[in-house]
Amino acid sequence: AKDYELRQYETAKWVSTVIRGETQKEAMRQGFWKLFHYIQGKNEKEMKIDMTVPVTCLIKSGCTDFKISFFVPFEHQDSPPQPTDSDVFIEERKAAAIFVRSFGGFASPEKYAEEAEVLARILRNGGQPFHEDFFYTAGYDSPFKLFNRHNEVWYFKK
Repeated sequence: AKDYELRQYETAKWVSTVIRGETQKEAMRQGFWKLFHYIQGKNEKEMKIDMTVPVTCLIKSGCTDFKISFFVPFEHQDSPPQPTDSDVFIEERKAAAIFVRSFGGFASPEKYAEEAEVLARILRNGGQPFHEDFFYTAGYDSPFKLFNRHNEVWYFKK
């Protein structure tokens, strides 16, 4: 479809943290720094790990908890170093089919919500079954990148 794509993601490990009771923007800021410290060596092996993209944020309907995640680089997928911060954890996401809508510009929480709503409407109108109670935001660019930015919203196929 021209408005979205369906991707198949394999099982993979992500390093994540959950920020509770903050705005989405503040949760992203706090979560990013916790995860950034992990990849800078705040882990059992005191190992620096390359930054990867996307940075995802799990948004659940009616919930003020936000799970922010970095993809664990392929060379560390088998045994990522364990975090030393008790708020940071390694999770394995199972293989999944994911509906993805991409858009440019600087993505605010409002813009992500708007794009997720557009994607949900397209999927409903097309009779595509998906998990409507949550979606992920995915950001691919450093805050310093000004042009040709790439952002996505993800809904998991049922």
